[in-house]
Amino acid sequence: MIIKLKFVAAFITLLLIILVSGCSTTDQENTPTVNSTGSNPEPTPTNLPTESVETPQPSPTPTPIPEMLSRYTLSAILDYAAHTVQVEEQISYVNTTGSEINDLLVLVEPNSYPSGFTLNNLTWEDGTPITNFTLNGRELSIPLPENLLPGSSVGMDLSFQLNLPNQNAPYGYTERQTNLGDWYPYLPPYIPGEGWLVRDDAFFGEHLAYEMSEFLVDIQMANPFSASGAELVLAASSSPTMDGEIYRFHHTPARNFAWTVSDLYQMLETQVGEVQVKGYSFPFHPQADGPALDETAKSLAIFNDLFGPYPHESLSVVEADFLDGMEYDGLVFLSHAFYDFYTGDPQSNLTIIAAHEVAHQWFYGLVGNDQALEPWLDESLSTFSEIYFYEQAYPELVDWWWENRITFHNPQGWVDSTIYEASGFYPYRDAVYLRGAMFLGDLRQVMGDEAFLAFLRDYLEQYRAHQATGDDFFNLLSSHTSEDLSGLIANYFSRR
Repeated sequence: MIIKLKFVAAFITLLLIILVSGCSTTDQENTPTVNSTGSNPEPTPTNLPTESVETPQPSPTPTPIPEMLSRYTLSAILDYAAHTVQVEEQISYVNTTGSEINDLLVLVEPNSYPSGFTLNNLTWEDGTPITNFTLNGRELSIPLPENLLPGSSVGMDLSFQLNLPNQNAPYGYTERQTNLGDWYPYLPPYIPGEGWLVRDDAFFGEHLAYEMSEFLVDIQMANPFSASGAELVLAASSSPTMDGEIYRFHHTPARNFAWTVSDLYQMLETQVGEVQVKGYSFPFHPQADGPALDETAKSLAIFNDLFGPYPHESLSVVEADFLDGMEYDGLVFLSHAFYDFYTGDPQSNLTIIAAHEVAHQWFYGLVGNDQALEPWLDESLSTFSEIYFYEQAYPELVDWWWENRITFHNPQGWVDSTIYEASGFYPYRDAVYLRGAMFLGDLRQVMGDEAFLAFLRDYLEQYRAHQATGDDFFNLLSSHTSEDLSGLIANYFSRR
């Protein structure tokens, strides 16, 4: 994920937009490609060896995708002018943990905002009222009448209203769009022996974790037109079927379901194999709209070949009325700044971050992780995936990518930093994103290109639809190479 600034900057000046384009995980459009005073003295090689390594030990059997997934059935009515959403939700939670669970912890991110969430009704699936719950901030705690055994399920119904905050963010509204990311109550992953995977928010980075689930979502507009009389356009994590004025979505298996609405969106689309790629943008920079869609589609095609098939039938790329890029399962946001300052060539944040966010569909979507304590598992891997994109799409720019994206910044810090250890967002970006990419580049060089890519593919297969940890990453890595990596790892990681 591109780092967020907590989106308190609705009043940020144009200069700041330029300076923090992509929340400073990206490089400036006019950044020189060489910095004689600040470049890293040890640039990462781009011509990588392909020599073979000793035969690795067999990989463990991949963890199967659970046959039963938790299901979220949501019916939402958006009042675009009033900035409210009425929601009926049914949750069917399946215990796939292998351990008994004695309580449910439901995360309600909208309740983080003053008067942002009003709970109207809460019952078990048979209609029995749930009265012994506590809602403290974003945590809705519900004791279970009896322990939930492995393989068993429990259901509940919720009725609530969202009062959306006015903010430039993936959740909330501006004059140009309304965004619904992390908008519904959901249960995070449960870790046997530890409990629910819930982390505190932080000023930098992301703190949420998601388990694979099934989403059945109906969305209706209270009024299909905005106050200006323009028709509202909806983009979402999957493609809808229409039932009159109701948008019906089925998104599975997936980490989450996000959607966004605007009366300004112009839509373009293309096809990558069986995947429909849709681009939604504001009508202010036609020179960037096609490239945003094209670079997203190129990224999808390249990563399909490298990492394995993208698991959904559609992917939406949406221009964001905020400074960051942001990924959801099946939908990615690209900052309006990337469109506004598009240079007309692939030496552009629009291209770089399109590749980055699409890579998250594998490293975050397909394989999950603890984004607060081990953000490198998705951010380092997605940043490094950008070089795979450039090698395939723009091989003449590979050296430029390393110089402009990485070594120009002379990054410092430990790759395994948490979101709570950052002294500022540049240090966080440098450690987790940039040094993380350097580590993976060095690892690729030591292992050889073929063995390294085989490892990444195996990692994605072993932990498909599950949560991976740093231990999982390094344990699997040891089965793919006999090289002594201790010095390399010690150079980048403080906890290994």
